Amino acid sequence: MNVANGLILAKMTCDTVATRKPEINPKMKWEYEDGVVLEGFFQLYKQTGDKQYLNYVKYNLDLFVDGTGNIPKYSLSEFNIDHINNGKVLIDLYEETKDERYKKAVDLLRSQLDQHPRTSEGSFWHKYIYPYQVWLDGLYMGSVFYAKYAHILGNTEDLDDVLQQFVLCEKNLRDQDSGLLYHAWDEKKVQPWCDKNTGLSPNFWGRSMGWFVMALVDVIEYFPQSHSGRETLIQIYNRAISALMEVQDEKTGLWYQVLDKGDKPGNYLEASASSMIVYAIQKGRRLGYLNTAGHYDRAQFVYSKLVESFNTITKENLVNVNKICYVGGLGGVDQRDGSYAYYISEPIVANDHKGVGPFILASVEMAKVSVASEAQTIKLM
Repeated sequence: MNVANGLILAKMTCDTVATRKPEINPKMKWEYEDGVVLEGFFQLYKQTGDKQYLNYVKYNLDLFVDGTGNIPKYSLSEFNIDHINNGKVLIDLYEETKDERYKKAVDLLRSQLDQHPRTSEGSFWHKYIYPYQVWLDGLYMGSVFYAKYAHILGNTEDLDDVLQQFVLCEKNLRDQDSGLLYHAWDEKKVQPWCDKNTGLSPNFWGRSMGWFVMALVDVIEYFPQSHSGRETLIQIYNRAISALMEVQDEKTGLWYQVLDKGDKPGNYLEASASSMIVYAIQKGRRLGYLNTAGHYDRAQFVYSKLVESFNTITKENLVNVNKICYVGGLGGVDQRDGSYAYYISEPIVANDHKGVGPFILASVEMAKVSVASEAQTIKLM
């Protein structure tokens, strides 16, 4: 599987999405996972120059951003960090078109962060309805947008606050023995799912670590070389990647639904987490973030196993991305307890955007790998 195949599969997958869903969210809900897919479309446009992919992004965001730059389907007062994620693609679209509607929409999303509730140390709550809780997912949803806005449109002093989000997250959620980060942490230590001594949820969920390392590799780009926090983030990134390398499946190099329990009945190699981690490693490799001792030399092999394990192509030449965990959360109306039994009980589906978007991003990233970076010696297993 060479890097050209990554570009081919990115195109095929984007074409599949556009065919199956001309409107990315037929229910017209403002949902974070759609933003991941649209980011994949935009990155493919930047890689190829093919405007059909830009046009798909624009058409779909125009369904949500009205003529005055408002987002009627978005509610700031919900203080849901997930609802910030789509703003990253709005920034891309504003930079591409200079249409002030997109800038106003971006500013609206940015204003949520000024009011968003925080823990006593300064971490954003995951949602208003999940008070004092920090989830790994939220670092991707909020902090990448925060950093991108600061770098392109705002005040670079805000990067100090972005840095704090990752430092505090690692401090409070990282397991000292494995180096993995737990899915979530409750500052008040009162949630039914948390350890009453540590506040931590009980397991290492694959996709939550995927969100975390994608967030790190994306955020580092927005920190200038002169910012001391850049090196801190690179160190956090390397610690997380090193921990993930220790729990790879021996045969494929991919990752399990519950990361450190690959030998337990019911566990399975999961598409969204594996795609996210491949993306994060490949991008970090390309941009030089990976430490020499933590590199691997089988990137194409792992990507080929990603395709082999999770992708099928229909007779109509449409791409299916299979074995995606439909959802994973804690508490809420379903009182999700974060147990091993919980994580393996969630439905396994095909073509959910939480798996399709990262697969597109990983595929485009494979295509970006230069001949020089291919020659680097990197350890995989």
